[in-house]
Amino acid sequence: MTLPGMPASWTDRARAILDGDLVPAEPRRAATVVLLRERPGGPEAYLLRRHAGMKFAAGMYAFPGGGVDPRDADHAVAWAGPGPEEWAERFGTSAAEARAIVAAAVRETFEESGVLLAGPGPDSVVADTTGDDWEADRAALVDRSLGFTEFLDRRGLVLRSDLLGAWSRWITPEFEDRRYDTWFFVAALPEGQRTRDVSGEADRVTWARPADALAGLKTGELGMLPPTIETLRNLAVYAGTAEALAAAAGRGLAPVMAKPRFEGERLVIEWPGIPDPFGTA
Repeated sequence: MTLPGMPASWTDRARAILDGDLVPAEPRRAATVVLLRERPGGPEAYLLRRHAGMKFAAGMYAFPGGGVDPRDADHAVAWAGPGPEEWAERFGTSAAEARAIVAAAVRETFEESGVLLAGPGPDSVVADTTGDDWEADRAALVDRSLGFTEFLDRRGLVLRSDLLGAWSRWITPEFEDRRYDTWFFVAALPEGQRTRDVSGEADRVTWARPADALAGLKTGELGMLPPTIETLRNLAVYAGTAEALAAAAGRGLAPVMAKPRFEGERLVIEWPGIPDPFGTA
């Protein structure tokens, strides 16, 4: 597939990588969470449109998420659900890396939507995160003046890893200079909590049924990148949030990464196993 408006740098970088003249940038660990809420017409997913000035995926609709921060797992915290060792087996990583990825998923969700997958005990979640004190902590996490483990410890909170379902793993293509190795999760909006338009990286937020979001993609109303498109396609087949969360346990997490090749001078990009990554069909 040749993409309209494809940056000229992709062609040069892809050729240099294929020729062995350029070492690809090392991808940064990251986590993304698809928040789902139950509605009569089927589950809806929470989407944010990234500011046009962002260096990565500018103007695109995406799910809350971002890079792993070293302080996401700088020490052990109260934890409910599958432990880091169990997540590590699922991810194919070390336990320390797995703990950081799961913690980053919870932190980024709170930073970008105001929803916190943690509670005062292993069977509870915070009922409301809309007060000024919560907002001060959220802002401090965003500007990195507060570490995530410190935040959980200070508030006496238990991280609810059992509320997350690992869904997929995507790695930014080698020919891009900003690269991420991203684990996608699904999670239900906790009862009593509500999303807030708080992300400094987004200029618009919306809830949409996956099928409706994909329809918006085809009309040009919603721009998205392949990981978001394919995730919405996967989720569109489920009639309820519980059904989608249950399906996460059986999903493979083999990384998906676009591969470049050349047809003469023309750069062609293919996503293995995904015949229509940009939802054009």
